[in-house]
Amino acid sequence: MKPVIFGLSGERVTPDERAFFRECDPAGYIFFKRNIVDRTQLRALTDDLRALSGRDDLAILIDQEGGRVARMQPPTWPAFPPGGAFDTLYDVAPMTAIEAARVNAEALGLMLSEVGITVDCLPLLDVRVPETHPAIGDRALGSEPMRVAALGRATIEGLRAGGVVGVVKHMPGQGRAVVDSHLELPSVSASDADLEQDLAPFAALKDAPMGMTGHIVFPAWDKDRCATMSPTIITEIIRGKIGFTGLLMSDDLDMKALKGDVPQRAADCVAAGCDVALNCWGRFDEMVAIANLLPEITPGARARLDAAMATCTPVYPSDRIAELMAKRDALLALAG
Repeated sequence: MKPVIFGLSGERVTPDERAFFRECDPAGYIFFKRNIVDRTQLRALTDDLRALSGRDDLAILIDQEGGRVARMQPPTWPAFPPGGAFDTLYDVAPMTAIEAARVNAEALGLMLSEVGITVDCLPLLDVRVPETHPAIGDRALGSEPMRVAALGRATIEGLRAGGVVGVVKHMPGQGRAVVDSHLELPSVSASDADLEQDLAPFAALKDAPMGMTGHIVFPAWDKDRCATMSPTIITEIIRGKIGFTGLLMSDDLDMKALKGDVPQRAADCVAAGCDVALNCWGRFDEMVAIANLLPEITPGARARLDAAMATCTPVYPSDRIAELMAKRDALLALAG
C-alpha cells in the first residue's frame, strides 16, 4: 500500500486508473463535484473502488462540511449549515448547541453512508480570531478553544453514529492565518505561549481517528517549513505537545502555498512525518509520479489507518435523516 489518498478524474474509474490503482494500492480516495452525479452513480463508484482495493473498510473521503464547503449539493442532497451556526447557538444555550452539532453530524454521516463514503473531512478545530481569513470564516466553530473542542467532539460522535470517520483539521491550527493557503503561504508570527490557544482544541480531541495538517509557517516552531513539511512541528507539536495519536494526512498538496512539483511535495510531507499524502486532482501522470516517489506505507501508519476505519461500522440506508435535520433546525431556531 502506498501512503497516499488520490482523487479521481471523473464519474467512473477509467481503465488507466483501474490498472494503476490496482498496482499501487493507495491508502484511500477523495471525491469532489466532478465525481458526483446522483445516488445511484455515487454508490456504484464507491462499490467499484471497494471491490478494486479488496477492502470493505476502504477510506473514501469527501469535504462535506455544510455551508460553502459541500461537494454533494441540492437538489439531490440537502444543504447543511456551516460550523458558525452552532457557535451562534452556543452563545444562547451551550448544551443545546452541542446536541444540534451532534444530530447535524449524524444526519451528514447517514447521508454519506448511504452512498458508501466512509470519511468526512470535518470538524474544523481552527480557533477564530479577529484577523481570521474568510477562507476559514464561518466554517469555524468559534473563538473560544473549549467551545470549539466541545462542538468538534459532538461532530465526531455524530459522524460516528452515522457510520463515518471524522477528520480534525487543520493541525496545529489555521485560525490565525490572514491569507488563503489555497493561494499563498500563510505565516503566523504568534509566540509559543499565544499558540497554546490554537493547540487546545486539538489536544482535547487528541484521540480523534484522523487529522489533517495545515500549510502554515509557525516561526515560533519552524521558521523555514510549513507544518505539513516540518518534522519539528509534526513530531514535537502535533504528536508531542498535542499528543495526537490518529492517522495524520496532509492537506491538499496542490495548494499554491507549497512550492515545487506535486510528486516531490508528497514525498517531502511523508518524510516529514505525515502518515499519508493527500493528492486531490486526479491527474494521471502526476499520480503515477507520486506513487513512484513514495515508499510503502509504514507499519505504524497502516495500523493507524486500520484503527481509524475500525471506529465506525457501516450504517445501512436510514429514514432518520429528515428527523435528525428537523431536530437540528428546531434547536438552531432558538438562536433566532
